[in-house]
Amino acid sequence: MTAPHNIELAYLGVEVADPEALGDFLQNIIGLIPGEGTDQQHHTWRNDDKAHRVLVSQGPADDARFLGFEAVNEAAFEKTMARLHHAGYPTSSGNKAANDRRVADLVHTEAPWGMRVELVHQLAEAQRPFQSPNVPAAFVTRDVGFGHVVVATTRFDESHHFLTEGLGMRQTDWIETEIAAGIQLEVRFYHCNERHHSVAVARAPFDLPQTMHHLMFETNDRDDVGRAFDRAWNHGLVIANGLGRHDNDGMFSFYVVSPAGFQVEVGHGARRITPAWDDNRRYDRISIWGHQPLGKGQGQQQEAAAAT
Repeated sequence: MTAPHNIELAYLGVEVADPEALGDFLQNIIGLIPGEGTDQQHHTWRNDDKAHRVLVSQGPADDARFLGFEAVNEAAFEKTMARLHHAGYPTSSGNKAANDRRVADLVHTEAPWGMRVELVHQLAEAQRPFQSPNVPAAFVTRDVGFGHVVVATTRFDESHHFLTEGLGMRQTDWIETEIAAGIQLEVRFYHCNERHHSVAVARAPFDLPQTMHHLMFETNDRDDVGRAFDRAWNHGLVIANGLGRHDNDGMFSFYVVSPAGFQVEVGHGARRITPAWDDNRRYDRISIWGHQPLGKGQGQQQEAAAAT
């Protein structure tokens, strides 16, 4: 069974110690372009024709602070808000934040993993079409939101309840595997439209310094993934996982560590949720091939060699 298409992942708010460094990374490595201004003077970035998709503020957290979901219409906004209340997640009005987020309506609640979740309606369009010199074929966002976000939490079961009973998402599938001797990994994936997952939740054995493990941007062209990998490698960035292909969603991708410490996945070609989705099952591996940790890219390796 697939989830009703009532919401899409609209935007992500992060607080980082060095917004300029993160902005340079998002623009020159990942391929986003600057977004439009906000009342609270966030640095904003976008990967499509919306006014913004990533909002960056300065602070010590180096982590996600809020996550926005856009209702596809006013009826879906009211329905999702009522569903949240019924499931035990009361919402508060956010009129001041609505202006900052460039939306018509906004309510917010608190997710069990400790992040503010905002439900919005009518995210504004940008004044100019999206055009990135680094990602000429653009990103996959139409009717599926800007990408996906993965969080790690000790409140794993409560997070499942919030996503399914509160937001009305459906579980797509899950991974249970041993990633090292005695270290178990469990991740559950959730969809709210055709994107394989807009949110995934990993079970954390204890509270981690960063709740958000990574965010993902999906390109329309496979070659744009390779070009982004080359940029990250040539700039000497830490490649947490090199090029590879996931087992459950089939995505071809790599992971690079951002200046804030959380990771960004750039991918292409993920599976889409079909109307009769019946593949909600356990996977016992993360990837079919690849996704090996590579460490620092060529730029820093050359600097280290020159210093010896």
